[in-house]
Amino acid sequence: MAKLTPEQITKVSAWVAEGATLSQIQERLSTQLEVSMTYMDVRFLVDDLNLALVEKEEPKPPEVAAAEEAPAEAAAPAAPTAQGASVVTVEVDTIAQPHAMVSGHVTFSDGEKADWYIDHQGRPGMAARTPGYRPTPQDITDFQVKLDAALRQAGY
Repeated sequence: MAKLTPEQITKVSAWVAEGATLSQIQERLSTQLEVSMTYMDVRFLVDDLNLALVEKEEPKPPEVAAAEEAPAEAAAPAAPTAQGASVVTVEVDTIAQPHAMVSGHVTFSDGEKADWYIDHQGRPGMAARTPGYRPTPQDITDFQVKLDAALRQAGY
């Protein structure tokens, strides 16, 4: 890795503060400072200098942006139980689906169901039975906790 002068380090720090990506920093090092570095070297440089890259927010699809701007009263209320928490149930199949190491299904607090699996490489997946269905963040958290407990109980 190339050794940078204090002035060059100051420039790199300024680029990071401006929101430059690693690729942009690599390009600027080459064109402006005539320092050739690999992408990985630039990554290490940023880490060594304790700089934090500015994460740019991905543009949201129009329907998501409109939903976030809608008044809170228009949002559907969560389905609380007597204890005030949602009820998510997770079941593990006794015989896993052919493409999976382990599989099962989940019923979310609103009654919607989805099939879940963990493939032979350990990658999780889920397919909602209703096309386009998206569980609430709380339901996802409950699902993860209950799936962990169910898999431990089943010996995984």
